Amino acid sequence: MTIAPEKTTVLVQLAVADGWLTVCELSRLTPGRGVAALLPDGRQAAVFLDRAGRVFALDNTDPFTGAAVLSRGLIGSAQGRPFVASPLLKQRFDLGTGRCLEDDGVAVRAYEVRTVA
Repeated sequence: MTIAPEKTTVLVQLAVADGWLTVCELSRLTPGRGVAALLPDGRQAAVFLDRAGRVFALDNTDPFTGAAVLSRGLIGSAQGRPFVASPLLKQRFDLGTGRCLEDDGVAVRAYEVRTVA
């Protein structure tokens, strides 16, 4: 009799005020796309898995329009840095820092992210 090895579940967690919040299983994320996650304080985070397998999270609210849409944006890279482009006005936000690439005075919150087995 052969016993199949157990499949390890990898979870995506965000740092929030009172610790780590489990958002989803890593396998639920699609490379190159984002998903929105509701946080305990009522805000939303946009969680992304890039094509290199790295996970990022930003505030989901586009600061130029106030709409919660960044999770629907397009992922790309500029000068070796990954970004998401807002689907509305196309401003790009660095996935690591949240800084707007078109306007240095604007940024969205970037969350610390970890994956745990």
